[in-house]
Amino acid sequence: QVQLVESGGGLVQAGGSLRLSCAASGRTFRLYGMGWFRQAPGKEREFVAAISMSGGSTYYADSVKGRFTVSGDNAKNTVYVQMNSLKPEDTAVYYCAASTGPLSTVLAGHRGFYDYWGQGTQVTVSS
Repeated sequence: QVQLVESGGGLVQAGGSLRLSCAASGRTFRLYGMGWFRQAPGKEREFVAAISMSGGSTYYADSVKGRFTVSGDNAKNTVYVQMNSLKPEDTAVYYCAASTGPLSTVLAGHRGFYDYWGQGTQVTVSS
């Protein structure tokens, strides 16, 4: 019912920046929150950031606070994450996720809360 497509990944040097986009299509009126997760080889998928599509509240993992900024454009059904001061440990496949329930501080960081997932986009930060 909802399709998510990420874009904007690539190779960047440590300290550099990237901006990822996630465009949602389909029954997007059902979406209340959109977020970003990432997964490095051999590691579990972890929460990065999320935003409420209704109220605009944002949520961040401690590891990215102050460096990443998540934003959304309801008219375009698109969520972004601006990633600054990138570190090699940020290297991962970044996945967009969308929920059909409203986000909260407790729920935003849990994978099971999200109903739809994108295919992922690779972010590689070189040292």
